[in-house]
Amino acid sequence: MQMKTSRIIPVAMLILLTAAIASGAEAPPTPGAGDLVKSLPNIDTPGGSGTVITWVVMVTVLSVAPALLVMVTCFTRIVVVLGLLRQALGSAQLPPNQVIFGLSLLMTAVVMAPTYNKIHNDAIDPYLGGKLDRTAAISAGEAHIREFMTAQIEAAGNGSDVYLFLSDETAAKKNLAWGDVPTVSLIPAFVVSELKVAFWMGFRIFLPFLVIDMLVATFLVSMGMLMLPPSLISLPFKLLLFVLADGWHLVVGTLMKSFS
Repeated sequence: MQMKTSRIIPVAMLILLTAAIASGAEAPPTPGAGDLVKSLPNIDTPGGSGTVITWVVMVTVLSVAPALLVMVTCFTRIVVVLGLLRQALGSAQLPPNQVIFGLSLLMTAVVMAPTYNKIHNDAIDPYLGGKLDRTAAISAGEAHIREFMTAQIEAAGNGSDVYLFLSDETAAKKNLAWGDVPTVSLIPAFVVSELKVAFWMGFRIFLPFLVIDMLVATFLVSMGMLMLPPSLISLPFKLLLFVLADGWHLVVGTLMKSFS
């Protein structure tokens, strides 16, 4: 009985394999790479090449758009300061990244609301109403974004950062105005300025918590508790100080007022 079974199983597998090959031969062919190429626009003609290039540019812009929106708004300063605050507290992952990014986005929306209203009134509404073409609408919206960035750079006193990203010919001008600075150079200068301000604010936030860490470390060393981590003891005191001083109100309020 075992011999018959061992012979039946290979024969059955051979029959099933033959049936599968036969059904695959009768099935309609699946679309291959050639069919996919045929569905694309003909790149041999100028119109087809323009269509392909347009799609590539659109996909690239859509992938880069979130990063650009972050770079030209106040999000950079806010998220860096909140991240440094978490480091100063020494609370590892509390608040979590989702809370920090969510709060940063909401604060960014509040701070950028006046600029957005100007863009909506001067660029988006006229473009949707057919009063402006695409080029004029982009120029109108870009002007308000540039106004916000230049105002923050001047308020922080970081106008010299703009020269880092200018060409030699433009930087050599004697009376250089903001209108002479291209947007491609203004955006990285704005980001550098925001990082400077954010790190300076973070340094001032760090100082009181650093004092607590030093006091706790000195106390533990004097008591001979060298194996006890100072951060484990200082964390409750830092949280208590932060709560008693209404730290969230102070930090968020200072951040909001720093853009006015």
